[in-house]
Amino acid sequence: MLVPKEQLKIILKGVHQCVNEEELLEKLEKSYKHNKPLIIKLGLDPSAPDIHIGHAVVLRKLKQMQDLGHTVVIVIGDFTGKIGDPTGKSKGRIALTDEQVKENALTYCEQIFKVLDREKMVVRFNSEWLSKINLEEFIRIAATVTVARMLERDDFWTRYNNGVPIGLHEFFYPLMQARDSIELKADIELGGTDQTFNILMGRTLQKALGQEQQVAIFMPILEGLDGVEKMSKSLDNYIGVSEPSEVMFKKVMEIPDNLIIRYFELTTDEHPDSIEKIKLELMEGVNPRDIKYRLAKIITSLYHSQEEVEKAMAYYDAAFSKKAIPENIPTMLIDMDKDTVNDVIPRLIEMELVKSRSEFIRLIIQGGVQINGEKINEDDLNQVLINADVIKIGKKRFIRIEK
Repeated sequence: MLVPKEQLKIILKGVHQCVNEEELLEKLEKSYKHNKPLIIKLGLDPSAPDIHIGHAVVLRKLKQMQDLGHTVVIVIGDFTGKIGDPTGKSKGRIALTDEQVKENALTYCEQIFKVLDREKMVVRFNSEWLSKINLEEFIRIAATVTVARMLERDDFWTRYNNGVPIGLHEFFYPLMQARDSIELKADIELGGTDQTFNILMGRTLQKALGQEQQVAIFMPILEGLDGVEKMSKSLDNYIGVSEPSEVMFKKVMEIPDNLIIRYFELTTDEHPDSIEKIKLELMEGVNPRDIKYRLAKIITSLYHSQEEVEKAMAYYDAAFSKKAIPENIPTMLIDMDKDTVNDVIPRLIEMELVKSRSEFIRLIIQGGVQINGEKINEDDLNQVLINADVIKIGKKRFIRIEK
């Protein structure tokens, strides 16, 4: 186990806010002295199970703590999911059924294991304890917080002022999330900045019930590929943790140069000292594209095998090298699951990239058609095209495939 101050440096890398740093160092020193791992809590609302690397910012921080020797406990909110977390919502969220919660939780865990070491973590469902709370205990918990305190939450306050109904049960959500921390005796709880109120409620309840308060660590929201909006599937500016290696590598190469360091800090496990060296390289004039290429390799290797990473690098080099193709070429939207080379021939004719099907077949036979820099033959007509494939027809005609 690393010395406490070195652990602190690694834990605070990329962190938006820590409440508070002195307490964290004390916990790390006590853990180091007694060789006892800290209990690190992350609560997950099983309502949206598809994870992209924006979601994985918190998971990567947990992985770093795992590597430091601490115990990660994932709390699946199967009980609280039936209420629905109102965080950031202009109205109450629809509660989930038991079947939906179980299905989403399973999908979540499958994706979480792409980041976290399953042998060094514990998965708990908060129905284990919340379903057993009696009325007397719940009243005692509710007595630790006032209505005024609840209305400090921006979303509750906004709804209250706008006359939008707030169900009394919605006040229970942060209390129950806080009760999870009591059950686990959590030393640290992680979350995004949108979870500030709920996580700090855990500190409040722990103190009220005589338990040592957890340290609250808040990770920033990661910007997506557009460099402006937060990463989101709905905005199509995301990098999914389950995407093919070629797609993942290519997407990382698309991030704006001003986000290179931020992505190193939030989406990789690189040591803070290494990131400082990268900052220095950029300041000294190293081409950002070369640094971004290293970033793409690192991120892709976190979710794929070395063989897949090498395949992705070769694919990118062939398809997107400036020497291979012009920068601005036309694109063609396709059905990702169905469109083959054969399927797009009529659209190539419409776009006047070839005159006829017979001409396209003739060019293939003559070795005049390439996909990502590799010549194809007639046997490749049934090859399914994927996002970002580049078709070269003859010497100067190019088309890039997009989903």
